[in-house]
Amino acid sequence: MNAEARLAELKLTLPDASPPVGNYAAHVRAGNLIFLSGQLPVRADGTRVEGKVGVEVNLDEAYDASRMAALGIIARLRAAMGSLDRVVRCVKLTGFVNAPAGFTEHPRVINGCSDLLVEVFGEAGKHARSAVGVASLPFNCPVEIEAILH
Repeated sequence: MNAEARLAELKLTLPDASPPVGNYAAHVRAGNLIFLSGQLPVRADGTRVEGKVGVEVNLDEAYDASRMAALGIIARLRAAMGSLDRVVRCVKLTGFVNAPAGFTEHPRVINGCSDLLVEVFGEAGKHARSAVGVASLPFNCPVEIEAILH
């Protein structure tokens, strides 16, 4: 099954691929690769999820926020490529988790994004990945995720 059909089958709604807030590109092509700028978790109504993981946001909520960021990645990818069916492979994700010192569950949070990419793209959605803890993120979001795709 192709990715566009799989997205419909999963009944997933993509957010708008909004323009960058600043002097940078939402995506850059380099050869056969597309580098996507970091995506924040945005709800269907356009509001962002906010809060530090392990403080205001629990692990389940952070996992869901990571899935929302994945929807942003997919929306940005469709805007860049015209169709999700043109994706050959998700190459690399870097996930940033807004968490306090001592928090160690970063991979469990970013699994939300990884799981959704595999649900939509199948084996082509499997990727290399880093999950990194940071002291803060834009707008106090719990996660920000950037991606490299082919």
